[in-house]
Amino acid sequence: MGNVGATDRRRFLRAFSGVAAGAALPGCGEAQDPRPRARSQAAVTPTSRARRVRPLYLGTYTSVDGGGRGIGVARYDETTGRITGAGVIEGVGDPSYLAVHPSGRTLYAVNEREAGAVTAVRLADGGDHRVLGSRSTGGAAPAHLSVHPTGRWLLSANFGSGSVAVHPIDVSGALGERTDLVRHTGTSPHAHQIITTPDRGHVLAVDLGNDAVYTYRLDTRAGTLTEVSRAAVRPGAGPRHLTFHPSGRYAYLANELDDTVVVCAYDPATGTLRPGEPQSTGTGPGTSYPAQLVVTDDGAYAYHANRGPNTLTRYAVEAGGSRLRLLDTVPVGGDFPRQIALSPSGALLFAANQRSGTVTVFHVNPRTGELRAAGEAFEFPVAVCALPL
Repeated sequence: MGNVGATDRRRFLRAFSGVAAGAALPGCGEAQDPRPRARSQAAVTPTSRARRVRPLYLGTYTSVDGGGRGIGVARYDETTGRITGAGVIEGVGDPSYLAVHPSGRTLYAVNEREAGAVTAVRLADGGDHRVLGSRSTGGAAPAHLSVHPTGRWLLSANFGSGSVAVHPIDVSGALGERTDLVRHTGTSPHAHQIITTPDRGHVLAVDLGNDAVYTYRLDTRAGTLTEVSRAAVRPGAGPRHLTFHPSGRYAYLANELDDTVVVCAYDPATGTLRPGEPQSTGTGPGTSYPAQLVVTDDGAYAYHANRGPNTLTRYAVEAGGSRLRLLDTVPVGGDFPRQIALSPSGALLFAANQRSGTVTVFHVNPRTGELRAAGEAFEFPVAVCALPL
């Protein structure tokens, strides 16, 4: 497919068949409560809060050469952007994407392996984080997950097998048996993301292989998905990740294979997504392998990670969210920015750089949206996800 990101993932899939037996997750597919091997001291005490120090969790691949040992635990200073390591939550295999429960008390990770799974981790202020167990996603190589705003359902996307899954979340944060598994049809389904729309009325699944975004309605009692519409992008675009404008009426789609970004109109009443014309990522000749977009809380600026040239693109968001105007690009300070995230305050932007094994941090100017590097990069093996809380 001429795609670095997809090529890397295909390599992982080939490797999975050889390592799965020796690297199986404890309690994978079962509601077990294994003894965790958590080596974290990520306590957020009243004193640390006064210093504006917040927790940061890091995703990695554990089954590749030079990979990590589990979910990284760190702290970051909201004022300076400095990251300090605080341990590793072990016993979680290939946690390449992370999400947190709305309560902030439970962390969820995909286990991106041939026998895909999702794992729940109970967070503790004292750093004694506890692995609650894992459940099968029913597919291969889950690449993304998100928690429904009700906090009752975990949604995951299986890239390798092109399917999406739903798991119930109990009051402890632990996961129950899967309640649904929907397999996308087509020539090459590869589900890459699944999120709930801001109005909570629908669930969107981005499929890179089918060049489509599926709209589902989630039955919040039964935990089942029903397709209500499907939006196609141009053939070969390879849609990867989508994020919404705060208004909830527009979404921005990063197309991995044709190096474009698309503004999509969203109708909350029907769940219909209408993609607009593809536009530039600002990276010039060659392919940038777009990874992910994030939008500031005030809806004024959007940022985009480009893995080929290792840059971040800044857009001005105009016309109520219906238009992106490219402003500039800046070096990300690492190699292959796989994922980016804004801090809850919006003052910092984090980039997880897979090939350099680093996380870089930028100050976000609230008036102009300009990005300014916040010092030296933080080293973490095969950093593919940064989740600041």
